[in-house]
Amino acid sequence: MKPNYRHRIEALDARIHAFVDLTQEQPRDGLAWTAKSNIAVQGLPVTAGCEAYRSRISEADAEVIKRIRASGGTLLGTVNMHEGALGATTDNETYGRTKNPWNTDYTPGGSSGGSGAAVAAGLCDVALGTDTMGSVRIPAAYCGVQGHKPTYGLVPETGVVPLSTTLDHVGPLARDVETLWQAMHVLAAWGKAPALEARPLAGLWIGVWSSADSVTLTPAVKVGFDAVLQSLSDEGAELVPVSPPIYDYSRSRRAGLLVSEVEGAKEHGVTADGPRPEGLSDTFYGLLHWGARQTQEKVDSAYAHIASVHAATAEVWQSVDFVIAPTAPQEAFRFSGDVPANQADFTAWADFAKLPATALFAGLSADRLPLSIQLIGPEGRDRDVLRAASSLETMLGKPPMPPGFEW
Repeated sequence: MKPNYRHRIEALDARIHAFVDLTQEQPRDGLAWTAKSNIAVQGLPVTAGCEAYRSRISEADAEVIKRIRASGGTLLGTVNMHEGALGATTDNETYGRTKNPWNTDYTPGGSSGGSGAAVAAGLCDVALGTDTMGSVRIPAAYCGVQGHKPTYGLVPETGVVPLSTTLDHVGPLARDVETLWQAMHVLAAWGKAPALEARPLAGLWIGVWSSADSVTLTPAVKVGFDAVLQSLSDEGAELVPVSPPIYDYSRSRRAGLLVSEVEGAKEHGVTADGPRPEGLSDTFYGLLHWGARQTQEKVDSAYAHIASVHAATAEVWQSVDFVIAPTAPQEAFRFSGDVPANQADFTAWADFAKLPATALFAGLSADRLPLSIQLIGPEGRDRDVLRAASSLETMLGKPPMPPGFEW
């Protein structure tokens, strides 16, 4: 029997504030979905987390919402996000703070924090997020659920308010890989989903992202990742150290942020010398205004770096079937703490290189915060990534419910 999500939202959402607007749709036989609030749902505001668009009501569904409805799915509503999809905490000045169900003093991640929190709390089957440098997978990691960033362009973005048309991806978050599999058949228009046949781990060549000299992992993430690697070896997988070619962490981080700020400025009408648009927070406007003021030479260099990362990626797949890495270098962090600058160091590569990547729950830290790994595959091989992710999920175990949100 399907859960009564309407009842659970009414009873539990006040604890975490995942939802922004609800539909009045009656449950159907298909999956129950929510959508990040930068995705157009007919009759609801499409705010992109901005005060400026509070009254902008969608006249039509985004293409992904049309596909959900055609599949027999139910749209429960829209969920909170970091303003403009440019941020890491989902602590939104206009629409409120979304809290992590595992500990409400901690962020659910960003920018799709409402999506991660809603799935973790059991308020929907699937939540749609958007991923520019990691914003589907990082909330999945921090909230202890599964999330898939598709190959670039596989899922249509028509009707989605962009941050960066160069880097944006729409992807699903769910509590298990089987549901991600079903969701991707809807979103990518693959047709009716067949049974998910897990790909055995034995005999796979898996590249282990080597980062010890460049990215500092928290102790819990390091211990958890090492345990996953040992389990993979025990299962018969061949582990090979790899490093994404040309992917310099600090340079890549700066390039991705600059492209996002430049393209976001165009989307929101921010120029170097023009009047400030109303309804954008000081923080969001400042980021976009900084992007709008940069020289064309600097912007061209950022685009060129991202293109070079994509071009060099083919080298990786000459020696391995998949790459595995921590999803983020740290667990979820307190709202009152500093925002780690390196959160997207392991996720942005797949955005730059247009690769499919699945974030998977990988246990709990001693502080009872979720740990996560991601499996990354060659461009266009989303089905293979999800089949291998299913075997990893069997090895690692499916995500538990956070305390107080049990069924």
